[in-house]
Amino acid sequence: MRLGVLDVGSNTVHLLVVDAHRGAHPTPMHSEKSVLRLAEQLTPGGELSKAGADDLVTAVESAKEAAARLGCEDVMAFATSAVREAKNSAKVLARVADRTGVDLQVLSGTDEARLTFLAVRRWYGWSAGQLLVLDIGGGSLEIAMGRDEEPVLAESLPLGAGRTTRTRFKHDPPTRSELVATSAWLDDQLTELARKVTKWGEPDRVVATSKTFRSLARLTGAAPSAAGPRVRRTLTDTALRQLLAFISRMPSADLAQLEGVSSSRAHQLVAGALVAQATMRALGLPELEICPWALREGVILRRLDHSNGADETGAALVARFGAQEDR
Repeated sequence: MRLGVLDVGSNTVHLLVVDAHRGAHPTPMHSEKSVLRLAEQLTPGGELSKAGADDLVTAVESAKEAAARLGCEDVMAFATSAVREAKNSAKVLARVADRTGVDLQVLSGTDEARLTFLAVRRWYGWSAGQLLVLDIGGGSLEIAMGRDEEPVLAESLPLGAGRTTRTRFKHDPPTRSELVATSAWLDDQLTELARKVTKWGEPDRVVATSKTFRSLARLTGAAPSAAGPRVRRTLTDTALRQLLAFISRMPSADLAQLEGVSSSRAHQLVAGALVAQATMRALGLPELEICPWALREGVILRRLDHSNGADETGAALVARFGAQEDR
């Protein structure tokens, strides 16, 4: 069957269309994005602005039309931290549903961590042993760990690349004092996480997902996307330290010119690199392996696992998954 996944994130609204059936490898058929930067359209009072809500309605409507044009049997639509944290999220979601007919479900940070972990587990298989999975988004950092498809540890911290940029930096590029202070602050924020991870023992494989980690790996010499998803890509602490010394001196306009860095995310690359470095330092990780599958693939896999093909809509599944994890 052909399925669509609509991911409303802090930076983009991303539609991924795949051909998939239960027990098979989902095959990507189409991908398109709208850059909205919703997290930057929150008012001082914490509400998504009218302009931001208008942009969201337009982007969702466009994605719905694209999914119909491409023959999707179902579209699983979800939102993460930007919409989740908006004080008027219920009103915004109701407006989206009324104007587009799309039931946009809000995933908790823990849901994000668990679904991303599922995708990584399926990519590497049981032979990977105990997995430790890291994912830096625009608004949050997700961490999950375990030997099965359901992690024993699933955490979400408000340490996303975009959020860190907005709350910690006043200059572009950031000043030396901003870099030093942010690094120390991140170390403090990650202390409790390190304790929780240590409780579960040593991971057999440490994996990172998301655009931030992929960009950092590419800038440190990993193969380009054109080489295909099955090429092994890694990010080491040494290479990341050398990269940070280089990119931290560059304004975002220049960072956007680097290979593997999108113009919509260039402004948060340095903060993302600091979060990655601090997380690796806190957890004692010399190297990460980059996985091409992440949250969207996890949503697809969960849909296929629980629906026996096409007997449950994606919206109902996402809602039910969240409800199960709350119990």
